[in-house]
Amino acid sequence: MEAAKDVLARIADLNDDVNVFRLIDEVGTLEDAKQSERRWFKGEPLGLVDGIPVSVKDVLLTKGWSTLWGSKLTSSDQPWDEDAPPVARLREYGAVFVGKTNTSEFHWKTVTDSPLTGITRNPWNPELTPGGSCGGAAVAVATGMGPLALGTDGGGSIRVPCSFTGVFGLKPTFGRVPQYPAGAFGSMAHVGPITRTVADAALMLTVISKPDTRDCYALPYDDRDYRDRIGDGVAGLRIAFSPDLGYADVDPETAPVVADALKVFSDLGATIEEASPGFDDTRKTFETLGFPGISLSVSRFTDDQKKQMDPGLVEVAAEGEKVGIMDYMAATRAREALGLLMNRFHQTYDLLVTPTVPITAFAVGQDVPDPKRQKRWTEWAPFSYPFNMTGQPAATVPCGFTSEGLPVGLQVIGPLYSDDLVLRACHAFETAKPFIFPSLTGSK
Repeated sequence: MEAAKDVLARIADLNDDVNVFRLIDEVGTLEDAKQSERRWFKGEPLGLVDGIPVSVKDVLLTKGWSTLWGSKLTSSDQPWDEDAPPVARLREYGAVFVGKTNTSEFHWKTVTDSPLTGITRNPWNPELTPGGSCGGAAVAVATGMGPLALGTDGGGSIRVPCSFTGVFGLKPTFGRVPQYPAGAFGSMAHVGPITRTVADAALMLTVISKPDTRDCYALPYDDRDYRDRIGDGVAGLRIAFSPDLGYADVDPETAPVVADALKVFSDLGATIEEASPGFDDTRKTFETLGFPGISLSVSRFTDDQKKQMDPGLVEVAAEGEKVGIMDYMAATRAREALGLLMNRFHQTYDLLVTPTVPITAFAVGQDVPDPKRQKRWTEWAPFSYPFNMTGQPAATVPCGFTSEGLPVGLQVIGPLYSDDLVLRACHAFETAKPFIFPSLTGSK
């Protein structure tokens, strides 16, 4: 009960300043907490997360709460009588649900603003974006408005905001966490945890990876506790470090922070070699595969309705509508080739490490850091979406700060199905270099 009260007090103090939650259910939160407290007094907790406050990104169905996808066009007048698979597992294990966190409209971009909820702000500097589309979830965790958050990642939507706000985020292997219904990015979309510690993410993954018959793409359930052997360290691992994937431009403030972080792994006994996998820029392939899904998501709306949407979303949907079947099939073949290349790469290297994002947070209210030269988020976040196409597990771990005091993230990528190894490496890093969170005092 006290944990829930503390979280609600933190939300009351800070939410108006950074705009994290679209929905807050104080009555429901306190009732969940009261029921949990009673179970613990009886010695009958429901499971691993009984009593722990959790927030849910506003694209995941949550029984009793509307799910609006950051859009004015989603009607709240619906039954809302079903939980998405990961929400259902958390509920079954006794989690205390706090509210729904803000996202970009139909989670189409990696910053967090929408016509419905406005701009979500970065706690390290409110004039900067927290990234997205899980910006609300990442800021909630960074500021103590709940220790656990449930997010989705179709091209970087967990990893980018976690990097910009200095928290931990994991995109598990595709299919590890069952999903329903499918989102716009289809088999490139993953559900995963956003947390203040790696151990908390392992705990959360243990719960949300449990099976659900509604996902026909889900992996066979392996009945694993992801906390097991998380402390085994990285001694003896062979880790490839690619500072730019062979083609990306990295900000001179970001690059040295990431390079310096590699010393942590070498000091812990890992062998570090600078090596890039050898693929070219995958932006066109990703857009060809992803934009038609966005187009399909908004196709049910009229032209007049689309005038109420994020203009960038409407533009991307129009681009997706133009993708022909032969171009789509060619992109699918390119995706398969990328997956094969990475499978072979990991025959040599246990892990691949890169910057999570080549830049730090930029001004709120814009989709790109340089509007004169850039148009889409895919131009400034090249390190994340290749690994949505391959389905590999990828995490971002806070690794340091720029001279302006902005967080930098280190991306740790493992072979398919090696979620435990990725968590183990990130936990070793965190143990050696504990995370630092923003000191934010509310205006109230």
